[in-house]
Amino acid sequence: MTVLITGGAGYIGSHIVRAFRLAGLDCIIVDDFSSGHREFVPDDCVVIDSSILDTKILAKAMVEHEVEAVVHLAGFKYAGVSVQRPLHTYEQNVQGTVSLLQAMHEADVDKIVFSSSAAVYGTPDVDIVTEATATAPESPYGETKLIGEWLMRDAARAHPLHHTSLRYFNVVGSATPELYDSSPHNLFPLVIEALLEDRTPRIYGDDYPTADGTCVRDYIHVADLADAHVVAAQKLLAGTELHPVYNLGSGDGVSVRQIMTAVADATGIAFEPEIAARREGDPARIVASGELAARDLNWAMRHTVADMVTSAWQARNLDR
Repeated sequence: MTVLITGGAGYIGSHIVRAFRLAGLDCIIVDDFSSGHREFVPDDCVVIDSSILDTKILAKAMVEHEVEAVVHLAGFKYAGVSVQRPLHTYEQNVQGTVSLLQAMHEADVDKIVFSSSAAVYGTPDVDIVTEATATAPESPYGETKLIGEWLMRDAARAHPLHHTSLRYFNVVGSATPELYDSSPHNLFPLVIEALLEDRTPRIYGDDYPTADGTCVRDYIHVADLADAHVVAAQKLLAGTELHPVYNLGSGDGVSVRQIMTAVADATGIAFEPEIAARREGDPARIVASGELAARDLNWAMRHTVADMVTSAWQARNLDR
């Protein structure tokens, strides 16, 4: 059986492709390489170089390669930038998902795992986020992810569509040094690049109502995330009906200060982070329960914070 993975050349997508292949599942990739990396794609993997906005190309690829399920990651993923580029974000994330669902319908493909986001929750007023926590996205990016979930729900009312959405938080680390996070907006690459360029990493605010005064977040290893996508797809392919949404969370949290300490330990580079003013809109704490995903998707935090930092550091050093 073959699975189509949109955005399979990106940091997360390439790890998911790797996990599917390790599980013995064939996959093809659709990616326009606007942010993905060609070197992340295995040489023997079929690649459709296209935007997901091209419905005809998607439907043709699904039919020609006898696709039975889709894992949908492609989209514009920068929440902060989406505020400045709302129309682009809606085009890529909403129109793109409509195009993909239309192509699936035309090709008689009725199973999809959607890579959603914790951004759908906005700034929650609870200590631990669950799937029942109210959604209140605060950026066009978060809004488009929530709309993507709605699109699948509504499409499933009109014709057979078996689907689930995986909401996750801060994805870090590397399963293999050849695949790394190159985002200019994520904490790990920002800290690592600062050290590689002999700059001091920065913490935005140390006066939050947390144990050490810095923001607490849910960090999950990209390999654990990738495995959850594989299990979700396998369950759908086996005919198991899944919950519409799952949080992939730790049930605990790590502060930005703790991350900085872990980076210093892993790299052997002693530094005292620079303290800058708070950034507007940064909540003190966002942590999710992964209990539902543990029950249905064998979700678990199999990597420690030290694993996350060490693997991220090794990957970026290899790249350089």
